[in-house]
Amino acid sequence: MKKTTRVLAVLAMAGVSALTARADRFVSLGFGNFDQWITRNIKESAIIGGKTKTTYEIGPTKTDNSGHAYTNAGGSPWGTSNVLAKVSGVTKVSTAVYPEARGAGKCARLVCQMENCKALGIINIDVIVGGTIFTGQMMEPITGTKNPYSKMIMGVAYRQRPKALRFDYKVKMPAANNRTYSSGFGSKKTLPGRDHAVAFIYLQRRWEDAKGNVYAKRVGTGFQRFTKSTSGWVNGHDVNIVYGNPAGKPGANSDMKLMPKGKSYYTCNSKGRMVPIQEVGWDDENATPTHMIVMFSASGGEPYTGTEGLNFWVDNVGLAF
Repeated sequence: MKKTTRVLAVLAMAGVSALTARADRFVSLGFGNFDQWITRNIKESAIIGGKTKTTYEIGPTKTDNSGHAYTNAGGSPWGTSNVLAKVSGVTKVSTAVYPEARGAGKCARLVCQMENCKALGIINIDVIVGGTIFTGQMMEPITGTKNPYSKMIMGVAYRQRPKALRFDYKVKMPAANNRTYSSGFGSKKTLPGRDHAVAFIYLQRRWEDAKGNVYAKRVGTGFQRFTKSTSGWVNGHDVNIVYGNPAGKPGANSDMKLMPKGKSYYTCNSKGRMVPIQEVGWDDENATPTHMIVMFSASGGEPYTGTEGLNFWVDNVGLAF
């Protein structure tokens, strides 16, 4: 009894109650502490200034001056919205994900910002970019703004059943109660509604038919919006995963939906073609997934839509069991 009392006293002094002290297992995602980054230096086309721009990828520490398209290095599971684009023969770099110092290490800072590409009489493009990191791969070079998901391999092979996506985060939310839509072609639009950052995890069971079509059932879902600025870092935050159809289950929310057909994520099939991942329903709650999609974004998820100045910092990403 005396020993139990001493344990409770120690927990209290540490600011942790006996009821909330975690006895679960945490497994970091590869490079999920964001202490290692690849620095890429790429020379843009002379017609837009010819400057050498620096962009970043999450992977083993090194500097890449080749100017070549990037593919995931060193076993990193992370793709980012930082891209090398070659549109109409013009080389352009877009960066909205940055490494930033945090204590003795680093974290990822995701920014929603306007990217400009101007060349007198030839190009005049403004594109809203929401800084995003995701498990998967960006297919560089990007050659156009149509259907951005078709340039992203979404998800990595995964066969476990965690209870939560866990990470540290910080948010700086602008006061604006509207968003901007700008895809680079056509007029900009101001849309009503406050923007937000998002974090989610989708666990899927996928299969491919003889024609190369890829289908999936959703095994587990965790999703959270971040609508307010924080006063500092929130550490060890959990986005809990609901298995099977979340309707009516504890912890479910209205964002836990299947991907609509017209907005499917993409993957590369066994024939080497980029194809949509067609989610056809909810899987049994006891099913084992084959793939995992984790995404963090400094915008609400709609392509080319967001609020400039929204910042979302993320660190120490992993899974709780």
